[in-house]
Amino acid sequence: MNFVNTTLNDYIKNHSNKESDLLKKLSRETKLKILYPRMLSSSYQGRILSMISKLTQPKYILEIGTYTGYSTLCLAEGMRNDGELHTIDKNEELFDFQRKYFNRSNYGNQIFQHLGNALKLMNTINLEFDLIFLDADKENYAKYLEILVNKLNTNGVLITDNVLWSEKVTLPIKEDDLSTKEIDNFNKVLNQRSDMETVILPIRDGISISRKK
Repeated sequence: MNFVNTTLNDYIKNHSNKESDLLKKLSRETKLKILYPRMLSSSYQGRILSMISKLTQPKYILEIGTYTGYSTLCLAEGMRNDGELHTIDKNEELFDFQRKYFNRSNYGNQIFQHLGNALKLMNTINLEFDLIFLDADKENYAKYLEILVNKLNTNGVLITDNVLWSEKVTLPIKEDDLSTKEIDNFNKVLNQRSDMETVILPIRDGISISRKK
């Protein structure tokens, strides 16, 4: 899903920084070999993640939803030299694929993979984070919120993907559409929190950027 026409979208991409050769290879192999390649972050979205990370210069990053590791590597680009990035995913079949590309990057020894249910694993990572990226398990977004805010440092940034959900959040929501219900509820609850300030960007399927006050 894109919210701008193809011509304008191409202009934006052509006048923004480009992804690295390593990310191009990761993207290509994902599309050739891995199921559901549409889950992969786009190159433009990846540059936005990279830019936010470089602006915030986080020491500790948490990612919920690794998939093949594209967004992980984009987030790592702004991480401090002594930093750590912890990424959680439940798909064990992708673990070695992710590690292959992590080890080819400059951040391999700073990226820690966690395999399993993120709701259970988050509190086993005894760190407070400067940057968090939420991009998995849409039906539990609101459950993640309280835990993630508590693990976020003051002035820390929470980035959440798919918050417009193919524009479904703007339409009458069907009773059995649990994902859309949850994302809509998450957006409302997040926007109402007095300890967070949030802006939604109409990029791809919608990204929200929230700062902890």
